[in-house]
Amino acid sequence: MSDFLLPAPVQTMIDAINAGDTAAFVDAFTADGFVNDWGTVKAGADGVRSWADTDAIGAGARMTVLSAATDGDTTRIRFGWSSRVFNGESDGIFVVEGAKLASFTIPPSH
Repeated sequence: MSDFLLPAPVQTMIDAINAGDTAAFVDAFTADGFVNDWGTVKAGADGVRSWADTDAIGAGARMTVLSAATDGDTTRIRFGWSSRVFNGESDGIFVVEGAKLASFTIPPSH
């Protein structure tokens, strides 16, 4: 849990990562939702699950929100990440559509 008030779909996705719950992670997204990790896009339930399996939950990831700001349907965060794939800080951009995430983007840091 973070100390920031985040839109419910954003918090749901973060909680799913930290709980190691792939089903909840996938369910946090719309049917055509996607993860864009440095330009690699994984779309739809199968794509989102694939990213969770290789880069997040399957890699033992933990995500800590360091800062957050929401403007309309877009939330931007700075987060700490630890996993067997990557350790460090990144930016994240979430777009909410209704009660789900339309997208989660991790832009290149350079």
